[in-house]
This record gives sequence, structure tokens and C-alpha cells, in this order.
Amino acid sequence: MPDPLASPAPISPPEPPPGLITRLISGRDGLRAPWSVVLFVIVFFVTSVIVLVVVNFVLVKVFHSPTDTRVHQRAVSPRFIALGSYPFVVGVLVGTIVMARSERRSPWSYGLAGRHAPGLFAAGAGWGFLALSALIGLLAITGHITVGGSTNPPRIALQFAAKWAVAFLGVGLFEETCARGYLQARLSRAMGFWPAAVLLSILFGAGHVFNTGETATGLIGAGTVGLVFCYSLWRSGSLWWAIGFHAAWDWAQSYFYGTNDSGMGSAGALLASHPAGADWLSGGTVGPEGSALVFVVLIAVVLVIRWTLTPPPALITGAVAPGSRVSE
Repeated sequence: MPDPLASPAPISPPEPPPGLITRLISGRDGLRAPWSVVLFVIVFFVTSVIVLVVVNFVLVKVFHSPTDTRVHQRAVSPRFIALGSYPFVVGVLVGTIVMARSERRSPWSYGLAGRHAPGLFAAGAGWGFLALSALIGLLAITGHITVGGSTNPPRIALQFAAKWAVAFLGVGLFEETCARGYLQARLSRAMGFWPAAVLLSILFGAGHVFNTGETATGLIGAGTVGLVFCYSLWRSGSLWWAIGFHAAWDWAQSYFYGTNDSGMGSAGALLASHPAGADWLSGGTVGPEGSALVFVVLIAVVLVIRWTLTPPPALITGAVAPGSRVSE
């Protein structure tokens, strides 16, 4: 029986409210979204620069090989594309790991987790090749492209096929994890999935303005593709379908059909394709992505995503379901 005369337990004074600076930097979800994005970009940039310097040193000093492997002014090699993507893949992954640790989440939770990843990647790759082939078919039917035969012997063609596959895998990994990985997940928690998707897709499209020979149609198309890939993330909770689609689309465009991609040709392409007719339909020197017909194909891709990707019970987009919003 407690002693009624005993003095009551001391009551701890309430914690003082956080100061203005603390409230501006941190919220209930840790660092507020703007600061999280800034920190991610800094880690990504510093890591990428370090990797690029190391790769340049190894190639030039050890192997006595230049890093700039452009074949000529309007064609690039698989090695050039690989060196322009894989160092940035490392930068994104390191940035994601750092931010995941600061948010006490798994680095795989930003669209990379799931035992179905190989199947999603393979399905995305198959649809990516078919989608680009459908675009080439539309251009051919309407008389806006001519496709020539292969000029390489089979052994050389297979070597280039493998090299371009490796190169474009790097492009798919970098662009999808950068534009629709951590940044998509973090901004989704701050403003909702689709507002974040629209913002990042606009930035993704605008990022192509630096490509040689890019056009307004190509820029709008790139931004629209970004939204389509966001939809695949929304439906599957994974980036792997988009990574496979992105890599296969580029591989089919640059290597298999030998078309220009953002105004640049590809060394060792299997076929040789050339635009014909009005640039706004043929894509001109930009390539098929600069054609208005790309939007017809993208509508079909949205339907494919709707019919083939089934949302899992708990979508993983930074541990928050698409469309949800966490108040900061």
C-alpha cells in the first residue's frame, strides 16, 4: 500500500519547442524535402566526380587509352556511352545509400527492392524493344523512314550488340534511379506521388536540352516518357520495368535499327535507317524520338502498363504508397 504522506514523484518539465532554425531544417520525417534533395545532389555530384577522375586516371595512365571515344563528329561508341553513364550510376547509388541511412530506411526501398525484379526487368526490356519497333513501323508505313540492311559480318554484329547492351544498361540504370529513385520517393512524401512525378519529369525532359540536335518535340517527348515510367513505378512499386524498357528502347533505336538518338549516330549499328519527309513526323536528324508519332506509341505503352503490371499489396516507393503525403 503506497504511503499517502510520501512526496509525489517529480514531474519533468515539458521540453521546449524547437527553435525556428530547427523547424526550418527538420520535420517529423527527418530532414525536410528541400534539404534532403540538396544533400542527395551534393553526395551524387562529389561521388560522380571522384569516380570520373579515377576512371580517367586508370584509362590514361595505366591503359594509355583516351576516355573520349567518339568515332567521329556525329557518331558515338558503346564505350563512350558507358563511360558517360556508369560513373553516375555509382554516384546515384552512393547518394541513395547515404540518404537511406539518414532516414533509417533500406537503400533498396527506393524502387529497387523485390524478388520479382528480374522478371520486371525482362518484361520491360521486351516491351521496350517492341515499342521502338512499333514506332519504326509507323514511320515506315507513313513513308518517314527508310531502313537499310546490315553491313557488318555476323561476328562483328554480335560484338557490337553485346557492347551496346552493356552501355545502354548503364543509361537505364542511371537515368531511372536518378530521376525516379530516391528523389521521387522523397518528394512523394512531401507533396504526393504525382506532383513529384510531374516536377521530376519536366526536369528530366529539360535535361535533354543539352543533347546535340534536340528539338521541342524531342524535349516534350522525353518529359512524357518520364511520366510513363513514373506510371510503371506507380503500378509495380519498382523501377526495374522502367530500367529494362529504357535500356531496350535505346538499344533498339541506336544499335538494332541504326537511327539517330538526339542527333547522334551509333558506331557499329546493325541496320542503317534514315529519316524521310517532314521533320516533325520523321524526327529529322534527331531520330524517331523527335517524331510526333512517338506520342501514339506512348499511349499504347500506358495501356500495356495498365494491363500487365499489377500493384503489389504494399507498394515500395520510399516506404510510402504512391499518392500519399506526409506533412512536414
